[in-house]
Amino acid sequence: MRKRALGVSMVAIAAVAASLTGAGAASAAPASKPIPNSTPGWLTHGKNLGAASPNAPVTARVYLAPNGGLDALKAAATAASSSHQFLTPAQYHAKFDATAATVSAVSAWLTGSGLHVSADAAHRYLDVSGKVGDANAAFGVSIANFTHDGVSVQAPTGAASVPDSVAADVIAVAGLDTTVSTVKPLTQKPSPPSAGFRNAPVCSTWYGDKNPTNTPAPDGTALPPFNGAVLPYSPCGYTGPQLRNAYEAGKAAGLDGRGVTVAITDAYASPTVVADANRYATDTGDPVLTAGQYTESLPGSYTQVNSNKSPKQCDASGWYGEQTLDVEAVHAMAPAANIRYYAGKSCQDSDLLDTFTRINDEGVADIVTNSWGGVGDVVKPTLLQAYETAFLQGAVEGISYLFSTGDAGDEASAVGSPQTDYPASDPYVTGVGGTSTAITRAGVTGETGWQTTKYALTGGAWTVSVPFLYGGGGGYSSNIPEPDYQIAAGIHSPNGGRALPDVSMDGDPTTGMLVGQTQSFPGGAAYDTYRIGGTSLASPLFAGMTALKVQASGHGLGLLNPAIYADHSGFHDVTGAGIDAGNIRVDFVNGLDSTAGYTYSVRSFNTTNTTLTVGPGWDTETGWGSARAGWLAPLP
Repeated sequence: MRKRALGVSMVAIAAVAASLTGAGAASAAPASKPIPNSTPGWLTHGKNLGAASPNAPVTARVYLAPNGGLDALKAAATAASSSHQFLTPAQYHAKFDATAATVSAVSAWLTGSGLHVSADAAHRYLDVSGKVGDANAAFGVSIANFTHDGVSVQAPTGAASVPDSVAADVIAVAGLDTTVSTVKPLTQKPSPPSAGFRNAPVCSTWYGDKNPTNTPAPDGTALPPFNGAVLPYSPCGYTGPQLRNAYEAGKAAGLDGRGVTVAITDAYASPTVVADANRYATDTGDPVLTAGQYTESLPGSYTQVNSNKSPKQCDASGWYGEQTLDVEAVHAMAPAANIRYYAGKSCQDSDLLDTFTRINDEGVADIVTNSWGGVGDVVKPTLLQAYETAFLQGAVEGISYLFSTGDAGDEASAVGSPQTDYPASDPYVTGVGGTSTAITRAGVTGETGWQTTKYALTGGAWTVSVPFLYGGGGGYSSNIPEPDYQIAAGIHSPNGGRALPDVSMDGDPTTGMLVGQTQSFPGGAAYDTYRIGGTSLASPLFAGMTALKVQASGHGLGLLNPAIYADHSGFHDVTGAGIDAGNIRVDFVNGLDSTAGYTYSVRSFNTTNTTLTVGPGWDTETGWGSARAGWLAPLP
């Protein structure tokens, strides 16, 4: 889809420097300010082993503010997303790249302390290298050796500082703390994705069409009612035709995503994704990817591939499953849309951030779906403002960024207190949560929030085995302020934080999507299918539907949330009606076949074991609800 390029200069917007508070380290030079979010988040529980050698090596990346400042870029992104008058990448760089004078001034500060500097071609950042002693002097820190959370690192003992003269030009620094910051794919599959998995054959083709009354358990096990009700078996996994029939019923003729490009970001790249997607499409009654419909943007090499390193970081094969799900889900909802895959060379934040650089500078994509994220946001990420700059550049160019909200509910079971996940909690992206969804031949006949308790069959009765197994992410951010569009819509945030999710789609792995992938089985690699869920499914489903909206509009949309919160009539309000208390899951004990027998469980829908709730209007489990054909109406 061609972006609308702004033919005249935008009205100049005065730059407003970000307010920076707090004190630098004891060794900081006078007239300096701390760099935002540069204090290691783990510092309060780390063990200081003493000062690092002044001759130890240091590498860092200093991110530069856009020309005019972040506030000017935010205003431009909001205005462009309202008028749908967008810049081309070349126009963006001419207007917002840091100037040569800025690069020179920041470089002079760094080289003056003995550090070596090289600048990114678009002036987004400066790569810095040198010795600990030089970095201590430049950033006003004391770099020490630490252990924390099972790793040994080198890090500053407090916030890094920057001279007043260039304080407004520096938005982030990464690398002084050598802790590896990684993200993870947000899928839920019943076994490690690097190993093969097959669904047991006792499952429902359409929601609710099989239950223990009409289809006994394969080994004769008696499956009792659950709280007095006979529950159906879980769906085998919804296919593209089923999902389109459910969510897109009533859409305008001809809407199939044609002419629109959906970008997908993940780490690494599956070598079998096209063959897998085409076989899956053929087997489920959808068209295959045509020549040129799927393309890739890959890095020159990959790092952190081995999942067996200590500490474990990235598992390339696990990301292959994520990529496969994303491609097949987008294609399911928008069969004619182009898909362009952008691979990060690892699962580290900086490498995923690099995919956004490529997306924004190519200017090919209209929508970007991201099915990964960090855990919680009680500590602002070091690269928060660098991430935001990327999202804002995309918005100015008409690109819409979507993120999965996470699969751990309110995160309390993982981090000890209710939190949302970043980057989904950024106000300049759309956070997509998950639902438990009943899809029949009549369409979506029931929906509720996805929060699961697992029940095991013990002594002929269903008993709780895992009080909280997983669930769609939501709630209120610990430190990302509630944006104006949520305040204007009447969303009450009890702590003043950004509320999530914005919208939702099917995400519960019990009612998830059937996908096809080449996997590792005992006899070797082979293609097979399995049901999968997670908000990693919800985001590409919504991206595919939004591709139809872009097609109908004839142009990109930029920031989606202001429009969603101003008019959410295109979304079905999820209240928990029309769906059972849960489903019975039948699984192979070994995940492959019946040789080791079967295992049975009930996976509940909308458990009350978190702070998240579902109900009329916007709620912390499903946001404004799930998209329907009304969302596909064009915007002028």
